[in-house]
Amino acid sequence: MKTGKNGRHQWEHAYKREKKRECSFTTVSGAEVKPLHTPDDLAAFEYERDLGYPGSFPFTRGVYPTMYRGQLWTMRQFAGMGSARDTNQRYHFLLGHGTTGLSVAFDMPTLMGYDSDHPFSEGEVGRCGVAIDSVEDMNILFDGIPLGEISTSMTINGPASILFAFYIVVGEEQGVSSEKLRGTIQNDILKEYIAQKSWLVPPEPSMRIITDIMAFASEYVPKWNTISISGYHIREAGSTALQELAFTLADGFAYVEAGMKAGLDVDTFAPRLSFFFNAHNDFFEEIAKYRAARRIWAREMKNKYKAKDPRSWLMRFHTQTAGCSLTAQQPENNIVRTAYQALSAVLGGTQSLHTNSMDETYALPTEKAVRIALRTQQLIAHESGVPNVIDPLAGSYFVEALTNEMERGAYEYFEQVEKLGGVIKAIEHGFFQREIAEAAKRYQREIETNERIVVGVNDFVLENEKTEIPLLKIDPRVEQEQRENLRTLRERRDNERVRESLEALENAARGTDNVMPRILESARSRATLGEICDVFRGVYGRWEEPKIF
Repeated sequence: MKTGKNGRHQWEHAYKREKKRECSFTTVSGAEVKPLHTPDDLAAFEYERDLGYPGSFPFTRGVYPTMYRGQLWTMRQFAGMGSARDTNQRYHFLLGHGTTGLSVAFDMPTLMGYDSDHPFSEGEVGRCGVAIDSVEDMNILFDGIPLGEISTSMTINGPASILFAFYIVVGEEQGVSSEKLRGTIQNDILKEYIAQKSWLVPPEPSMRIITDIMAFASEYVPKWNTISISGYHIREAGSTALQELAFTLADGFAYVEAGMKAGLDVDTFAPRLSFFFNAHNDFFEEIAKYRAARRIWAREMKNKYKAKDPRSWLMRFHTQTAGCSLTAQQPENNIVRTAYQALSAVLGGTQSLHTNSMDETYALPTEKAVRIALRTQQLIAHESGVPNVIDPLAGSYFVEALTNEMERGAYEYFEQVEKLGGVIKAIEHGFFQREIAEAAKRYQREIETNERIVVGVNDFVLENEKTEIPLLKIDPRVEQEQRENLRTLRERRDNERVRESLEALENAARGTDNVMPRILESARSRATLGEICDVFRGVYGRWEEPKIF
């Protein structure tokens, strides 16, 4: 379908004649936005090839035929603070208010693979998440929560294999077999080197551990998503939407290639790969990002990696609203930001969603703040009418054109990564890190020069403004108690069994045996997180990223 030339010329003449606002008409990512889109922007558009139907290749319109008319997205709230007991209480609170899936936030020592009594952990225990040192803590974390009935997501990367093992052992001790466990470990080590920086060992051995997890889970934990390939932290580090899309997909393809290189059939592990995206401020750019991601993944999995199982073509993803978009100034504004970010995720077809709380720039969220964040999802689900229609923005000249632009830009990045020798070589060269740093610098400069308005920060500022909202504070006794619990654990457990299990793990890590069974045995013996991680650090060494100037 083409537009009439006369009508378009008349509009263009009128548009040029009229006065425009003095501002930059760009997306949050800095891409120029045309004033109007018409059928001319979709001249090469083919419905079956580019869109199709929900649940059908290339899945631009969603991965399931019914989408939210069949089942609403899983409403998760990322939570973790203080001790395992503190966080368990928050989980029961969330479940009582309508959360349908749990999502675990770990403290910094846990993320880095250190026990709470390690010198590096001092002052950080339980501060930005929950402290988990052993199976004992994991048992407390899920006390009264039947693992056979709930889906759990764990945001853990370097030590992901160990927290996964702790969870499996807790299931065993609850009487729930591993075949019945449902959930996700993030386990996306590549984006750690790119953006978040919490790794244990160098990239190559990290990939070996990940392929061991994929092989183990495909046989013994078939309902578990073994990697949540994460663009979220790439975006939080300052990337554009396009960089988030391209770098996340590049990481995903690298995991597929690693699995195949390890001798795994792509269709044995690809159906359990999932994704994790950011929902930032630019409403339509975010929606286009999700739609382009599904289409690219489906085409590459089918055509390049020759996956035969249609489930391997599906990009299922979780979304979290953008923590980096929240402001300390006028924090109540964050409720509104979170609402339209969440709406973009729903219109983009997410399978799972976390909404941030208004107070997260100050501290971990209070119960009131987290309840408002959860209610935001429930309002979209039950009052907005949006879930009643599948992919209601399909066919929009602007949305379809922006989706196509996202796809083209992603493939340009794929070519650059390929020329550098692949994702790991690109990490070692600092390519991703430089690209993100440049994007972050540009965005910050725009704010500082008022080219980009952030409400309450560089415009619409109140004089003598004071922020008075209640904040959650972590009791310093948490760290002391964690240290005491570790001392008691080491006295009470069978230390000879621990030593033997860690020795067996070291032998597997030095050889070619799958490390997961050995990690599981170490977890059962009550070896701690730090003790298991030290085995890997001892075998594989440490890694320092390239300096970026």
